[in-house]
Amino acid sequence: MKQEELKKLLDTMSLQEKIDQMLQLTGDFYQDADSVLTGPAVQLGVTGEDVHMAGSILGTCRAEKLIKIQKRYMENHPHHIPLLFMMDIIHGMKTIFPIPLGQGASFEPELSKRCAAAAAKEAAVSGLHVTFAPMVDLVRDARWGRVMESTGEDTWLNSLFARAMVEGFQGDDLKEPYKVAACVKHFAAYGAPQAGREYHTVELSENTLREYYLPAYQAGIDAKAAMVMTSFNTVNGIPASTNRWLMRDILREEMGFDGVLISDFSAILETIAHGCSEDSREAAVKALEAGVDIDMMTNVYTANLRKLTEEGVVQEAWIDKCVMRILELKNKLGLFENPYKDADTEKEKEIFLCPEHRALAREAAVKSFVLLENDGVLPLDMGRRTAFIGPYTDSKQIKSSWSFTGDDKDCVSIKEAAGKVFDGSHTVYLKGAPVLGSDSKGSEARLTGFTGDECGIMTREEEVQMQKEAVEAAKEADLVIMPLGEHYLQSGEAASRAQITVPEVQMELFRAVHRVNKNIVVVLFCGRPLDIREISQKARAVLVVWRPGTEGGSAVVDVLTGKENPSGRLPMSFPYCVGQVPVHYNEFSTGRPDRKGIQERFRSKYLDIPNEPLYPFGYGLGYTRFSLSQVKLDKTEMREGDTIHAGVMLKNIGERKGTETVQFYIRDMAASVVRPVKELKGFEKVTLEPGEEREIIFVVEAPMLRFHTEQNGFASEAGEFLVFAGTDSRTENRAGFRLVK
Repeated sequence: MKQEELKKLLDTMSLQEKIDQMLQLTGDFYQDADSVLTGPAVQLGVTGEDVHMAGSILGTCRAEKLIKIQKRYMENHPHHIPLLFMMDIIHGMKTIFPIPLGQGASFEPELSKRCAAAAAKEAAVSGLHVTFAPMVDLVRDARWGRVMESTGEDTWLNSLFARAMVEGFQGDDLKEPYKVAACVKHFAAYGAPQAGREYHTVELSENTLREYYLPAYQAGIDAKAAMVMTSFNTVNGIPASTNRWLMRDILREEMGFDGVLISDFSAILETIAHGCSEDSREAAVKALEAGVDIDMMTNVYTANLRKLTEEGVVQEAWIDKCVMRILELKNKLGLFENPYKDADTEKEKEIFLCPEHRALAREAAVKSFVLLENDGVLPLDMGRRTAFIGPYTDSKQIKSSWSFTGDDKDCVSIKEAAGKVFDGSHTVYLKGAPVLGSDSKGSEARLTGFTGDECGIMTREEEVQMQKEAVEAAKEADLVIMPLGEHYLQSGEAASRAQITVPEVQMELFRAVHRVNKNIVVVLFCGRPLDIREISQKARAVLVVWRPGTEGGSAVVDVLTGKENPSGRLPMSFPYCVGQVPVHYNEFSTGRPDRKGIQERFRSKYLDIPNEPLYPFGYGLGYTRFSLSQVKLDKTEMREGDTIHAGVMLKNIGERKGTETVQFYIRDMAASVVRPVKELKGFEKVTLEPGEEREIIFVVEAPMLRFHTEQNGFASEAGEFLVFAGTDSRTENRAGFRLVK
């Protein structure tokens, strides 16, 4: 449909039709594809007409059902405008890929682009048009459960993944087969809640907001993301969903976003609870003035906008702009020509969990794993008597709380995968402990909102007996593989944790096994960085596998046996303990930095723990060893428009083929605004055979040196800079140059 036709359509719509296009309801209202449920409508405070005319639906899928809903909706709509179907396809539809934090560990944005394209294909054939992804919020506090949805603590790395995921979901043209619209979220700074507590206050300076939090959103917008979602939090003391400065001045004007802006679930209504709107009427005015196009799951717009317009409080032209953006998105998806787009029940059977997608899920999982410790015990000696002991040994709950469209039954467990390659005559598999202990009934299990059965809770007597059997097996084994970690409900939305440790019932098992067998390899399942000091001290090897998805078990066995080399690097620091968080590598030095060799009380430090995280950003081991030469620059002075080449020689000095991620960081030594001690500006993943070496060249360009200056401009300033090259963010391998203006 041409733009003038859309304008003509808009002009012929009634005011109520327009307002209803701005309403999004859940699939609960349409459970019966042949009718609309009135119960939820009454509860929400919307009319039956609003339900029939709502412009979009979230949270339901499958081709047969959505085709029926779309057909009935368009038949009843006075202008036959199609519905938009939306859902949270975060890291896979039916084929589940590693959580985004795990994908960040791959340091391969192009891999995430391929995963997003596969997820889009499965989502599209199920009838969906929009995914509420990617989440590009910068995260620095591991207590916050939703760090699992981000790609980590680094601004630039997040930006690379934001662009890649948007491009993967959307392709070059949303009308193409198997493409869905991406929704960049949550705008803005949702990843910085105070104390890591979900939905909590965010308090950032404008400089910090612009310098570190906005760039990843900008990258998604530059990739032409069709939608942006508002965040629940406040920015400068005003809830994002009613923050005119944030949404109009920053998002629309400065960042150039011209797509659909949708609230998060009930976020506009919640501005009343924030204390920033007196009632839903005021909330409607403020959200409309901020330019929020779709109100997700409240009646704020439908109950108020018509009367507000008739009273002259708001202008119908404001509503028209919102509705036009919604119609334009439907048009970009080609829904006016084909309202069902790619929905196809036969294609679902063909594409869901197809071999190609499973292979990609396995590859992505392997590349997401981070080896934190290894004293030579890995890769495994397949001839040894091996005991797999831990609650994730034969568990298929290896997705995440944000992969509810997938099925556990489709996942490959470690036991299933190991059974294909390990000699059954000297390999045993035992659970050893539940994921959550009986002591959790009144705490974590209860707070998840699920029953003890769903969380795998047992009686204390059952736990003791299970542990006893595991210890006996450990005594007989040469080596113990212990798959341990968080329950999948312990990370994700509404899953903030003050104690970011492995559940105590599993630590009891770990200690009991360690008392009888010191040869332990821990395979750690988690949705966030954890406090694993005790495990790192006692285990011979530690492999972080995050929430690995459908092919998780296969990927774990591939890496343990050496079929694949672990190559992941931490996208988020693992803290020494929770007392450090938020902790991140690119901090400020402060006026009294705690430098090595300085024995002085009055420094920025703790009395009882180190400043440094247990494992820093960018860290990870492999099955071979590499040497890296000193970084050398081709010149030591640079002018605007020039480039400097920083080079290092990487050599595989081990006995196996391996992959290393060479990372380049820059520090601005003195500026009008304090700059971080290091900032990632480049990296290269290199695979080398034993004895092979390669020169890695990093090109320093002027835009890399720009920042938000004291005068609120985005520019570079003359002065001294350092270039660092290394295999993680702790590197001190550096060389200096001067920028001359």
